Amino acid sequence: MKIGILQTGRSPDMLVEDFGDYDQMFVKMLAGRGFSFHTYKVLDGEFPDSPQDADGWLITGSRFGVYEDHDWIAPLEQLVRDIIAAGQPLIGVCFGHQIIAQALGGKVGKYDGGWSIGHVEYQMNDGTTLPLHAWHQDQVLEKPDSAETLGSTDFCEHAVLAYGDKVLTMQPHPEFGTDFVRGLIEKRGRGLVPDHQLEQAAEELGPEAAQAQVADMFERLLKQEKADG
Repeated sequence: MKIGILQTGRSPDMLVEDFGDYDQMFVKMLAGRGFSFHTYKVLDGEFPDSPQDADGWLITGSRFGVYEDHDWIAPLEQLVRDIIAAGQPLIGVCFGHQIIAQALGGKVGKYDGGWSIGHVEYQMNDGTTLPLHAWHQDQVLEKPDSAETLGSTDFCEHAVLAYGDKVLTMQPHPEFGTDFVRGLIEKRGRGLVPDHQLEQAAEELGPEAAQAQVADMFERLLKQEKADG
């Protein structure tokens, strides 16, 4: 099954050698599950010809804001709508979560409460808790009418969204390992995130997040059409 990765950002230069780029993190996270991958660097204007160019789609995170004036934002929003109209499975993470919401009528912006970074416990609507890594200030402030909120925190009301049974998006980063987040804190966070918050996040990183659990969720969604057939 071919998964098209729509890459909207790049891993920081000081971390990419050790941890790979954003698309490679998802390839590693979903390895051994019967997928092949092709990356489209949409931030460089590289787009697929149609939603049928892959069996399922995944939009990565990015340092850019979905509301910023980049010439690839509007085409990506249209591609999101085309993928959904075609009935193709679609996953969005961080920026991907936000661009899908914006493309479908939601509102995205910087949260007044500041940054969420490091280990975060997300409360799911089935009563479970999903421990994942966060690194964001932007978030979905108003969800689209077509979205159902599956997970949240006091800081991020719409942290996990579902649009029917073919689209799943989340604000946290299941593809980020603890060592990568520690690298972000040490090498990218200074001057961007308040020092006291960086220090607290470093102390609370703890064990790896629920990456395998989310990979299972992603696999079920991506393979759903084949399973239904």
